[in-house]
Parts: sequence; structure tokens; C-alpha cells
Amino acid sequence: MTENIQTQDSLSLVAIAEQFTLPGKVTGVQAFGSGNINDTFLVTLDAAEKKHFVLQRINTQVFRQPALVMQNMRTLTEHVGDRLQRTPVNRRWEIPRVLLTKDAQDYWQDQAGSFWRAISFIAGSQSFDTLQDNSRAPEIGYALGMFHNLISDLPPEKLADTLEGFHITPVYLQQYNEVLTRINPPTSPEVNYCLQFVSDRTTFAQVLENAKAQGDLPLRLMHGDPKINNVMFDTTTQKAVSVIDLDTVKPGLIHYDIGDCLRSGCNPAGEETEQWESVYFDTELCQGILQGYLSVAKAFLIENDYTYIYDAIRLIAFELGLRFFADYLAGNVYFKVKHSEHNLARALVQFKLTESIESQETKIRKIIQEMRLIRNS
Repeated sequence: MTENIQTQDSLSLVAIAEQFTLPGKVTGVQAFGSGNINDTFLVTLDAAEKKHFVLQRINTQVFRQPALVMQNMRTLTEHVGDRLQRTPVNRRWEIPRVLLTKDAQDYWQDQAGSFWRAISFIAGSQSFDTLQDNSRAPEIGYALGMFHNLISDLPPEKLADTLEGFHITPVYLQQYNEVLTRINPPTSPEVNYCLQFVSDRTTFAQVLENAKAQGDLPLRLMHGDPKINNVMFDTTTQKAVSVIDLDTVKPGLIHYDIGDCLRSGCNPAGEETEQWESVYFDTELCQGILQGYLSVAKAFLIENDYTYIYDAIRLIAFELGLRFFADYLAGNVYFKVKHSEHNLARALVQFKLTESIESQETKIRKIIQEMRLIRNS
């Protein structure tokens, strides 16, 4: 279950921010971002250069080993920092840095037991919840490809699995079935649609995990949450400059990342739309994102990776819809919600997106095949 988190007053937030080693005095703290898990704040400093940093309270009901989360983040960011120093890329690219406390720790724990951490702010950048402009699509793909490329030589065993079962679809299906045994689902056309939708796709949920078990897909490090609003764009050049929100980086299949990036990037209506009937998967955006991704990722991908890209796109939309729907049935205990039907509405968006992906399977597979041929030419 998520924590019942009450908003900190501004004075205590300033005091928490001051626990970290900073280049200036804290002049303000304000709520920041739209994440569903952690509480995030932007801290302003009276410094000459580094005028901001990000302060977060880690949700320890979701991340039950926050010290390991921070250890992972330091291992990853230090590895990427070293790689960028050894082999700089020919454009702006940054990785969020972990800022230490005054006693050189990577998190601070308050008297209530909450875990706080500070992360560098990617200045002069912004993110987007939807890709209304097709020109940004290749940059979204490039960002994920660059992220995967920079960690492709970091052995998966170097990072702890801090979220066991995360992005393993059969696990979510099992949890969903356990919820169904405990409750009587409310009766409505929307709920009935979702129940039938999941029932029709139970065998498909195994596709990527079966590929991993058979040795078709290798275990690598994955971001875990590469939705498009975790890609930062330079406000001047409009080029992607960073991938943020590194809590969920862990050993896994990069196909969950590829699918999640395309799921979020190719839905012009966005995840939070209430007009779920109008949701569709935009194949032009799909082509642009894949083009950008493969321009970097082709250096480390194997032939089997291409074989499972379509399955990944379809599966991850289904998986997220399944998670939202299960949380709705369980009483909204995981994702933050604005009203009691919020997770049901989110599930409907993802299931409608899954339907759109399924209806365009031939077209999507053709796009992937064309990219594969370009790689091999």
C-alpha cells in the first residue's frame, strides 16, 4: 500500500533541504512534477550557478529497500558519468547526480522515518506528457537508446533488484487473480469490459518471460519507467538531454522499456485522458521513436531483440492497464488517485491502446522489419 502522506509545511521542507551539502542558502521549496509514487519538490538556492535541485521523499511502501535504491542510483550514475568522460557524445547529454548530505550519505532520514534524497536538477530543460509534435518522436527514441547504450556495459548483477516482480507481467496477472478471489467486482459496463479484456489475454502475458527463460532474450539493465515525461528536452534546441527518474533501474528485459516508451509516446491523448474511447496508437510516432532509438541502440541489439519488439509494445500497454485495474479493484492502494474511479479510467485508456496496437499489428511489424533491414544493410 502507498503511504498516507501529508504535505510537509514549507518550513520543515527547508530544514530537510538544508541537510544536504549545497552551494548556497535555500530560498524556496515548491511541489514539482506529476509522479504517481514519490513526493517531489524543487528547491531554489541563492547560488551563482546551481540554482536548483530536486528533493524527494521516497515512498517506502513501494521501494521497501530505499538504501539499496540509492546504492543502485549511485552505481549507475557514476558509471554513466565515467563513460561520458571517457567517450563524450557530440551533443548535450546529462545524467542526474545524487547529492550527498553533510555527513556524506546519499539519503537523509527524518524523525518520522521518512527517507529523503537530493538529485541534481537538469537546468534549461522541460518534459512533455504527450507528443503532439511528431518532430520530437526521434528524440524520445534517441534518449532511451542513449540511456541503454551508456549502461550496456554495466553488468546486471552490479545492481540490486529492488522491485522484485516489477515489469514481470505474469506476476501482475497472478496478483490480479488474487484480488478477484478477495472481492466482488462492482457491476458496470466499464468494469465488465475490463474483466473480459484481461480474461481474453491471460496466455499472452507470458510472452517476454518465456523468451527470457528460453534464452531468446538476454538479461540486461533496464530503466523500468521510460515514459515520455521522464525524457528531458533542452528548452533552446528542443533536443533530448536526459532520462530521469532512476528509481526503477534494475536487471530485466530492455523490451519492457522499449514497449513502455512506445506505449506512452504513441498515445496522443495521453495517459490521463477521460475520453478513453478516442485513444489510439499512432504508428507515425512509433516509426519516429523507433528510428531514434535504433540509431543508437543498433550498436548492442541482437537479432532476437527485433523479433520481440511488437510483442513488447502490445504487452506493456496491457500490463499497465492490468495494474491500474487491479489497483482499482483492490481499493486504490498503490497508485495515487484524484478520485475513486481514477484507476479504472486509467485502465480503460491502456486497454483501448492495446486494442489499437493489436488492430495495427501488420503495420507495426512492417515498421520494425524495415528498421531491422536498415540495421543489417
